[in-house]
Amino acid sequence: MEGRSDGMIVSGAENVFPEEVELALGRHADLVDAAVIAVADPDFGQRLRAFVVTRDGAAVTETEIKHYVGTELSRSRVPREVIVVPELPRGAQGKVTKSTLDALAAEHMSR
Repeated sequence: MEGRSDGMIVSGAENVFPEEVELALGRHADLVDAAVIAVADPDFGQRLRAFVVTRDGAAVTETEIKHYVGTELSRSRVPREVIVVPELPRGAQGKVTKSTLDALAAEHMSR
């Protein structure tokens, strides 16, 4: 997550760094991986969408994850959407690309 300060978004006049949310999600006992991206929002300009991978056997809901982030960070940093995925696709450099996350979101929405 280091070196990504260029990822700052403005959501409803608040400066938000997706990596802050990723770090908070990384401290959640039932999550093993997370990626957070900005998506367009008609009311706030941009908002956050989180993709999380749960620990084997863990049953965590979107509401529980949002509540957890809300206890760790300010309300403006709580993702509007949380999508639970079996794994985050990573490239050769170990990075998750926005295009792969957009594809995961589209697949999730079509269910």
